[in-house]
Amino acid sequence: MPLSSLSFLYWFLVALMGVGIVGAFVPVLPGTGLIVGAVLVWTVVSPTASSLPLIVAIAAFLLSLGIGYLATYIGTKKAGASTWGQTGAIIGLVVGFLGLLPALPIGGPLLGILFGSMLGAFLGEFLFRKELDMAERIKLSSKVSLAVVVSSVVGTLLEGLLAFTAVIVFLWKTWPGITTT
Repeated sequence: MPLSSLSFLYWFLVALMGVGIVGAFVPVLPGTGLIVGAVLVWTVVSPTASSLPLIVAIAAFLLSLGIGYLATYIGTKKAGASTWGQTGAIIGLVVGFLGLLPALPIGGPLLGILFGSMLGAFLGEFLFRKELDMAERIKLSSKVSLAVVVSSVVGTLLEGLLAFTAVIVFLWKTWPGITTT
């Protein structure tokens, strides 16, 4: 591949990785998967590519697959959530995302994910805790609902950090080679 084409491809892939970083924070955009794809393309076409960026990108991708769910699971368990509260959060997330997508295509899915998961967790926990009096049910359901949001935010921040790390490693290993061409 001619150097000018390789240079153009490099910057195009870096731009895709930028979208991947944003996607790690915004659920409707591709995140670390896009970064892995871009690094894979560079590894295949570049004559001097190192395997380290690809290994880091794949590790970030695999970790980010489970980290969001794990963060939410741990957060809701610490708040005393039942399986009903956790299931309600997942159902609320899907319904919120799909429900606000047509109504508010820009920002709607994000709001839907946030408020849908909160409401779903609240309703699931509220319906499950029938043995508690009304004030205690509302208090526990609110606590679980807040835990869902906080743990989701923590999980999203960790996913973003992983995506950012993968891109930094890619730039660190490839920048000297591209700037000398």
